[in-house]
Amino acid sequence: MSGLIGRKLGMSRVFDDNGRNVAVTMIQAGPCSVTQVKTEETDGYSAVQLGFEEKRKKNLTKPQLGHFAKANSKPKGVVKEFRISEADSLKLGDELTVGIFEVGDSVDVVGWSKGKGFQGVVKRHGFGGGPKTHGQSDRLRAPGSIGQSSSPSRVFKGVRMPGRMGNERITLKNKRVVKVFSEKNIIMIEGPVPGPNNGLLLIRKA
Repeated sequence: MSGLIGRKLGMSRVFDDNGRNVAVTMIQAGPCSVTQVKTEETDGYSAVQLGFEEKRKKNLTKPQLGHFAKANSKPKGVVKEFRISEADSLKLGDELTVGIFEVGDSVDVVGWSKGKGFQGVVKRHGFGGGPKTHGQSDRLRAPGSIGQSSSPSRVFKGVRMPGRMGNERITLKNKRVVKVFSEKNIIMIEGPVPGPNNGLLLIRKA
């Protein structure tokens, strides 16, 4: 198996064998239950569906409860799918923990960035703004011209303008596993990862 679902706990630091200060992100990864196994014969591809974090039965629909009962698993609040190879011998109800990772492994971390709402071009795209003097009084953070008037008389697609910022799916690749605490299902990954504290993350082997 190559991945787990987790939540970001926050950032900290550790010191390596050379005394170097290493910034790390702590992630509560798993335990995750196998709630569905897909195969080439039945679904056209090989994948496994994992459930994370228990959820009260009254907050689920009857079809969802039946799905978890068939998998011999307690109801889960988060369900995600991971592609696997045919060789993986996972069965319904199996529980996966952070023990699938080892110190030194390279992992890809998928998260959703913090939502910033509607932002202007200075914050969203890093524009420098207009000059602070020379008769200007109210255009400091304005975008300036966005196109030509006579030809082509329209604004081209892709012009950087104000708009919604953040809340996007981001994948950071080849992040190094610094420490693994199997008894607490906590993994430390070098550097930052997307999203706020307590944000949902997918961790999979690179």
